[in-house]
Amino acid sequence: MTIRMTITLGLAGLLVGSGAAVADPGTITVKRLSLDAALKVAQGTVHACRAKGVQAGVTVVDRDGTPQVMLRDSLAPPITESISRMKAVTAVNFSARTSALAQRADTPIGRVPGLVMAAGGVPIEVGGAIIGGVGVSGAPDGKTDEECAVLGAKPVIEDLELGG
Repeated sequence: MTIRMTITLGLAGLLVGSGAAVADPGTITVKRLSLDAALKVAQGTVHACRAKGVQAGVTVVDRDGTPQVMLRDSLAPPITESISRMKAVTAVNFSARTSALAQRADTPIGRVPGLVMAAGGVPIEVGGAIIGGVGVSGAPDGKTDEECAVLGAKPVIEDLELGG
């Protein structure tokens, strides 16, 4: 056995023994928001809105923008469902808070059906990777929607950051 092969085999054994997987060069590994985590984000966001006196609709989407959880508080208007979903989808597609996109609302990209470039959508980022997004609708202004989204996602993000 050559020295190079011994080092390679030794390194591979070390990686397998440590629980790290050697990735196939033709694939990638992605982290996704679990249903339980998405539900915690949605519930936390509803509670944050209630604490501000707001009845809101909240949608949590996965990293692809597919809805995982949608909650509409008892008195939130039905339109909050679609607006919160569009804000969450916009946040994950642009990897940015939708409040940062407001200046693009009246541009061709801002008029794409299904996107909302108004405050209230926040990407959920853990370890530098977007794993989902949360959108809120129902407050008298988007700033309050965004505050609720940030407060609702914060404990889950902190738990995931600590858990690795």
